Amino acid sequence: MTTSPPRFGPAAKLAPRPPALLFDAVLQPHRSLSPAGFLLLMLLISGLSFVAGLLFLLQGAWPVFGFFGLDVLAIYLAFKLSYRSGRLVETVQLTETELLITRVQPSGRSRRWTFQPNWIQVRMDNPPEHHSQLTLSSHGRSLTIGSFLTPNERVEIAVCLRDALARWRKLLTD
Repeated sequence: MTTSPPRFGPAAKLAPRPPALLFDAVLQPHRSLSPAGFLLLMLLISGLSFVAGLLFLLQGAWPVFGFFGLDVLAIYLAFKLSYRSGRLVETVQLTETELLITRVQPSGRSRRWTFQPNWIQVRMDNPPEHHSQLTLSSHGRSLTIGSFLTPNERVEIAVCLRDALARWRKLLTD
């Protein structure tokens, strides 16, 4: 078995150095009910619905029994849709050359936006109101991020991102 020696000189290809991350945030919706808690809740709801439906069945109102089952199914589907929407992920990354926003939908579809950090404006009401949005603007384009976060969480991200952009600008002038 022969191995070729490593190549150096003009024929060698060096991989470009990836830009350093100056800010990296991953934003995801919060779901307070764990999967184990969801299972326990569904067992409790199912048990209560079964007992209540059984009481109606014994009284001769057999169609009501089916409606209790439909209620359990509706609650289950509502929670599953909520958990699915919780798979939304937004990443905010500031490098030496760009501000990159990536949004991955629950379906897996991904979308990316890039901004030149020198011109980006971070807008967020402080103190925040419930409807306050965190918006990034530059050259007539704007993007709202973190709409699923609480107003205080959006303020925290805005402050951290402004600080990172200020550090970036300071590095640029030094």
